[in-house]
Amino acid sequence: VQLLVESGGGLVQPGGSLRLSCAASRFTFSRSAMSWYRQAPGKERELVAVVTTPGGSTNYADSVKGRFTISRDNAKNTVYLQMNSLKPEDTAVYYCNAKGIATFGRYDYWGQGTQVTVSS
Repeated sequence: VQLLVESGGGLVQPGGSLRLSCAASRFTFSRSAMSWYRQAPGKERELVAVVTTPGGSTNYADSVKGRFTISRDNAKNTVYLQMNSLKPEDTAVYYCNAKGIATFGRYDYWGQGTQVTVSS
């Protein structure tokens, strides 16, 4: 059973926009710090953006500041990544991540990833 399911990836031209979604289930989403990571071919996975809880404060990689926006809807158990002004270097598989503490200990969940390709 997938705890995190990403959607919204695809092919977009440079300068375009995409919105990724990550639907969570089977854990307490509202108590989890939610993040988006990405991994380009031949490169290590890198943190793109994080939104904490409570309070919903956000943090971004320098490479996406001013272009990407992470948000969460606790009522829908969903985290989003709005990506604007996309560049070819944004091409990667994007992964959703959840971190938190439960009665059984710390958890660190990953989605299966969604491909984003920025190309003309």
